[in-house]
Amino acid sequence: MKTAAPGVDFPGVGCGLAILRDNQILLCRRLKAPERGHWTITGGKVDMMEGSRSTARREGVEESGLSIGDAIDFLCVSEHVLEADRQHWISLIYVTRDAHGDPQETEPDKLADIGWYDLEALPAPLSRFAADAIAAIRTATSILE
Repeated sequence: MKTAAPGVDFPGVGCGLAILRDNQILLCRRLKAPERGHWTITGGKVDMMEGSRSTARREGVEESGLSIGDAIDFLCVSEHVLEADRQHWISLIYVTRDAHGDPQETEPDKLADIGWYDLEALPAPLSRFAADAIAAIRTATSILE
């Protein structure tokens, strides 16, 4: 018997972490669905009994190799239904400037081409979650200061 999968058999709950440094955002290119080939922020699904803020931090560390401190703030909610991938996700997006080290490709089977991108010169195409996070960052000018 097949186990039901979040995002595929029912709406999945995920978290993202927009990591900022010197007017740049950390982005990586997705190698798998949903949104294969799109540039995205770090993130993933919320595990049972794990708080969303903890999920965002954990995924940020796992996917970037950076050391991430506790200064993580809620940024926005992003939802998308991807007909092409037959997936539906709702994601709580957080933001931090409290990250240290150099990013590394720690999950080469899932993500590639990780690096810092100027908020005014972003790669394309952006994932829906990344686009929503960047729009919220631009709206919240205090984040950019």
